[in-house]
Amino acid sequence: MADVVVEQGRLARAARPRKRASLRNAMGRKSTVAFFLTLPLILLIALLVLYPAFYSVYLATLNKAMTKFVGLSNFTFLFKRETFWMVVRQSCIFAVTAVVFKALIGFIVAHFVHNIPGKKQRKWRGMLLVPWVIPPAMSTLAWLWLFDPSYSAFNYTLSFFGIGPIPWLGDTFWARFSVILVNVWYGAPFFLIMYLAALKSVPDQLYEAAAIDGANWWQKIWHITLPMMRNIIAITTLFSLIVTFANFDIVRILTSGGPLDRTHLFATWAFQVGIQSSDIPLGACVSLFMVPILAVAAVFILRDVNKRGNEA
Repeated sequence: MADVVVEQGRLARAARPRKRASLRNAMGRKSTVAFFLTLPLILLIALLVLYPAFYSVYLATLNKAMTKFVGLSNFTFLFKRETFWMVVRQSCIFAVTAVVFKALIGFIVAHFVHNIPGKKQRKWRGMLLVPWVIPPAMSTLAWLWLFDPSYSAFNYTLSFFGIGPIPWLGDTFWARFSVILVNVWYGAPFFLIMYLAALKSVPDQLYEAAAIDGANWWQKIWHITLPMMRNIIAITTLFSLIVTFANFDIVRILTSGGPLDRTHLFATWAFQVGIQSSDIPLGACVSLFMVPILAVAAVFILRDVNKRGNEA
């Protein structure tokens, strides 16, 4: 009996160092350390993103008084409204048009800045980033004054060329043009800085070899620059598409969705329906409809990025 007790004590003492060693090994792994370092950010995202997202799904299943579960009735009601489908079309047109012009302008200006000598290049980078650094609500207020029907600086300048006053925010076409213009002005510097960083990672030897082979500037861009920048272009486009789709402040400040709801986006119409009209469940439905559209775009873009990564 005494031998059994002694043997059990010896096994227990041997197990303690083994447990300490396994814990020490686990803490020594890079993945474990990385998890604990990112844990505060994970908790913050769960608190500020996941909880509101699931709560909005719950709200979308309630009636207007938020006292009764109605299932998918709010979504069915939305699908029958013409205004909803008009907002879907406008949001897609706004997002795609703005992202295309931001990418195009950012690509062209990035090449221009990339070819400037070092010291001057820093000055140009600083100046061109100003629109992106200024808070969008503040810069949009300045644009609102530029578009003012009575004191518009644009109309004053156009009057010297014999062009009559343009109803920038009062006509459907010009109102849509104005909100897209302001969004492009604000977002193009983001594409600029991302594309400029990508251009600096392209080896100069590739351009030199292409020049020896007699390639012109367009062939260099098509066969060297674009293939080397494709991943950056894809990721930047996806990020900008998500931010542009969810845009609120530009449309809210400039037009508030007018004239006649012709410039409403998902975010502004969800605010009008949910907050101003006191129908929070229906507003939650409008905002949730962005998820499948952006999810489809993300799947196609990220799948293309992963495919090119595997090929490399």
